[in-house]
Amino acid sequence: MPFLSDALARVQPSPTVAVSQLARELKAAGRDIISLGAGEPDFDTPDPIKAAAIAAIEAGKTKYTAPDGIPELKQAICEKFRRDNGLDYTPEQISVSTGGKQVLYNALMATLNPGDEVVIPAPYWVSYPDMVRLGGGTPVVIEGERQLGYKITPEALEAAITPKTKWFIFNSPSNPTGAGYSEAELRGLTEVLTRHPHVWVMSDDMYEHLAYDDFSFVTPAEVEPALYERTLTVNGVSKAYAMTGWRIGYAGGPKMLIDAMRKLQSQSTTNPSSISQWAAVEALNGDQSFLAERNAAFEARRDLVVARLNACRGIDCATPEGAFYVYPSVADCIGKTSAGGAAIDSDEAFCKALLEEQGVAVVFGAAFGLSPNFRVSYAASEADLNAACDRIAAFCDGLTT
Repeated sequence: MPFLSDALARVQPSPTVAVSQLARELKAAGRDIISLGAGEPDFDTPDPIKAAAIAAIEAGKTKYTAPDGIPELKQAICEKFRRDNGLDYTPEQISVSTGGKQVLYNALMATLNPGDEVVIPAPYWVSYPDMVRLGGGTPVVIEGERQLGYKITPEALEAAITPKTKWFIFNSPSNPTGAGYSEAELRGLTEVLTRHPHVWVMSDDMYEHLAYDDFSFVTPAEVEPALYERTLTVNGVSKAYAMTGWRIGYAGGPKMLIDAMRKLQSQSTTNPSSISQWAAVEALNGDQSFLAERNAAFEARRDLVVARLNACRGIDCATPEGAFYVYPSVADCIGKTSAGGAAIDSDEAFCKALLEEQGVAVVFGAAFGLSPNFRVSYAASEADLNAACDRIAAFCDGLTT
């Protein structure tokens, strides 16, 4: 009798976490490594948010809370949804978890049965398919089109939906591509979804506030109110507020689903950190002006990285609408040999050789379900980004046929 669960065999460790850990280990061993693998802002958590956490500690707000969030945070989330998205939720429709990842996990574990299908556009965040598999469901992947910035079409969504489809997972702006769906593009998808009332929508809006140029963020239940009763709108404070380590994610959705997620969470982690919850109250209720300042910095970094990568031999990099990632294609590098003698037969081989020979850590595209590409996080200093691009250019110049 096997000791480990059969379900565990259906999933793989997170490649993005693995890349970041390897980069840390190589740095600790004395290697000169530039890590562009982690999906977290390099900015510090704003001072008022840190002060709110300190005040909570000093006030003794360090005890257990309700499993899925303190009333003050739930109210702040309701106000955020109204303010930013035009969505009306009551506190009973709000779930707070230990990061956005747990929100998604809770929702899938609370709803999936064997045979259920979940439609996921690719490139996708690495955890979506594995969460679905862990819940006994089947991921159904739609590949985004390069000429559309790796976005999917309504026709592709229509073709992927079957009577077994339970969820459609939507992420805009996207991790890993940074692609953002305009209101018109999203409306095309929501029109398809309204024709299939058995399909629920999981909208991962984690990068909502990281939007550039003239791109305006919209979320499915905002664009199509008819989807409100079967949409889980997921967000968190990690990315926009530089609070990755604080671990607070949240969602608004139908009470029946929120109740089920609370039940599951009550038997796993119970409440998120009480201190982090009070910090999140300040994040959502406090001064938001710093968001525009930081977005301007991210936009400048995006433009730098896109220009530098497109100047590299064999790399083609689209300009994304949001988040802090680019997803360049290395199709013209496949089949070549690196200066160090590595055979570049896949994007994984490209990234492995790039790390070994040039000390630049990025994540290979196969981890996100679409190859041959790699993901760069430009949530780093301009000095590090320029140095990394210098090394990537040298690596590409060293490739031979």
